[in-house]
Amino acid sequence: MTPTRRRRALAVVAAGALSVLIAGIAGAADDVRTVPARPGVTQSFILVRPAERPVAAVVLFAGGNGALRLGSGRLALGGNFLVRNRARFAERGLLVAVVDAPSDHADLDGFRTSAAHADDVRAVLAALRAEAAVPVWLVGTSMGTVSAANAAARLTTGGPDGLVLTSTVTRQGRERPESVGDVRLKDIRVPTLLVHHRRDACPGTPYADTVGLMRDLRSTPRRELLTFDGGDAPQSGPCEARAAHGYVGLDAEVVEAIARWITTAPRP
Repeated sequence: MTPTRRRRALAVVAAGALSVLIAGIAGAADDVRTVPARPGVTQSFILVRPAERPVAAVVLFAGGNGALRLGSGRLALGGNFLVRNRARFAERGLLVAVVDAPSDHADLDGFRTSAAHADDVRAVLAALRAEAAVPVWLVGTSMGTVSAANAAARLTTGGPDGLVLTSTVTRQGRERPESVGDVRLKDIRVPTLLVHHRRDACPGTPYADTVGLMRDLRSTPRRELLTFDGGDAPQSGPCEARAAHGYVGLDAEVVEAIARWITTAPRP
């Protein structure tokens, strides 16, 4: 590459977003976008566009350690409830971003409740708003609820238009260094939807805790709990994606309910 071309390439990254197609993710080509976040740090995410003009946008946060490892060309956490259903959200008219760990972190363990993480999310929100002038919601599942709630609480400017928490982590454990209890939930002032499976057997996400969680979200202008039951028999451990915790056998129903709640919410 000549010096002139090299300078042009660097200018593209610095000015906005670098978009690439990485094959081998979910057996197809996903659009992977990388945007500047904090000084010297970039934030990557999968971008999925709907077939028609989007009616809203969603930023999806996976559970576990939150690392999709997009730079490897192979998708980690592909079975996670939100990650595996990213195309379903797009089919319902939503512009979709699935967030990876930032360039200065191997994963999100111990980072989800930080101000720096919220700043990285702000960069993703700005990128989606540049794509389409529509409301942008944060949607987290399991440990991803900590990321989504943290950003919603911290970002008083440039923040989301709404929040969805599915299988919310309310209790810490050896594999759960953070929970929504570490977030100032009273600072969340956007419409918030809670989604939970009545038979979620994960110790960190008991259904009984949704009562207190709804009370803690009293500053939101609109909030609701959607309870699901049934589905397929567990095919994984109770805190993993192929159990009630990950809505196994209920993918279409849960995604449809979330999309309907988002798209019928009053415009900000």
